[in-house]
Amino acid sequence: MPSKDDRPGEFDMIARFFAPIAAPGGLGLLDDAALLTPPPGEDIVLTKDCLVAGVHFFPDDPPDSIARKALRVNLSDLAAKGARPLGFLLGLGLPDGWREDWLAAFAAALAGDARRYDCPLYGGDTVRSPERLTLSITAFGAVAKGRMITRSGGRPGDQLYVSGIIGAAAMGLALRRADPPAWANGLPEATRAAALDAYLHPAPAMAMGANLAHSAHAAMDVSDGLVGDALKLARASGCGLVIDARKVPLLPGVAELARTHPDLLETCLTGGDDYQILAAFPPSAEAAQAGLAARDGYAIHPVGHLVPSGAGIIGPDGKAMRLTRVSFSHF
Repeated sequence: MPSKDDRPGEFDMIARFFAPIAAPGGLGLLDDAALLTPPPGEDIVLTKDCLVAGVHFFPDDPPDSIARKALRVNLSDLAAKGARPLGFLLGLGLPDGWREDWLAAFAAALAGDARRYDCPLYGGDTVRSPERLTLSITAFGAVAKGRMITRSGGRPGDQLYVSGIIGAAAMGLALRRADPPAWANGLPEATRAAALDAYLHPAPAMAMGANLAHSAHAAMDVSDGLVGDALKLARASGCGLVIDARKVPLLPGVAELARTHPDLLETCLTGGDDYQILAAFPPSAEAAQAGLAARDGYAIHPVGHLVPSGAGIIGPDGKAMRLTRVSFSHF
């Protein structure tokens, strides 16, 4: 472990690792604040996620993976609001014993994703966090004035769609625990690898997010589990819902394996860390949304619909499915 004197101090650390990522409005990270001019005719959308070692990622996860996850989970929130990224602020709490090579890899990955998603750094804060690594990112984006997609606009009869695969990251987390579940032994190797990667490297559905304004009544990102988050959207919209588990997109082989391991399906439906978009569209918009997805190269999957009241999950056998929980919760 390097001694404190071998490592850069706070201001040298910022200059070497984070100033090169900064947007012009970040003012070289030399000031106490940044400057952002809102684009004409657009509203600013703000979101914030905190990540804590041992809660949101494993302490020994690679620094590049931690950096990507930290930014991408925020980008997922922006996408679900129909907003395009403008930039972010970073709060970084480094534990005792942090290494310069770790920080260099973290900053390089953060810079790569900042370029990839056109979301530069505007500033933040770096502090000592003796017990464990902590991160906090505040991301901001822009959307046409009055066009942000909220959770509360859903209506009875709206069809519920999700982007991407559901449950992969929750499976990846389960596989990494000290006592993996019984279904772990039956997973195809490719499915296992995909699950582990999904937990480490979420892929925000930016392309779908860019098309929500065409017709979505409501949307949110799926971070705490499909069922629980769908219930949040339905309640915010004053509706009930029906989810059909037979239609939920899963990794290859998972539906078959879940026939003998029902807890696997529940893990996928409620486990969280998907960072996909759940959106409510009127039936009249289904064909147009399918066309936009085909044009822009992403998949959308119907998983249910909103109803006037109540809530139900249709299981693999076509009957009502009972769950022991509906989502991940910190408390």
